[in-house]
Amino acid sequence: MSQKQIYYSDKYDDEKFEYRHVMLPKDIAKRVPKTHLMSETEWRNLGVQQSQGWIHYMIHQPDLPLKLT
Repeated sequence: MSQKQIYYSDKYDDEKFEYRHVMLPKDIAKRVPKTHLMSETEWRNLGVQQSQGWIHYMIHQPDLPLKLT
């Protein structure tokens, strides 16, 4: 993934919903609210492009790098 571009995974689904992971570059990720999941207007304002009706349902923090000595 380019550090400057938003990455969109392929869609996948279960019996009820369709999902897609969206990974943001660090400069955009810093603007994601920590107090709540974003509304469609909020994530669109960050530059995320999805068809209407997608819901922000989770924030995943990547694992911190390990330093082994």
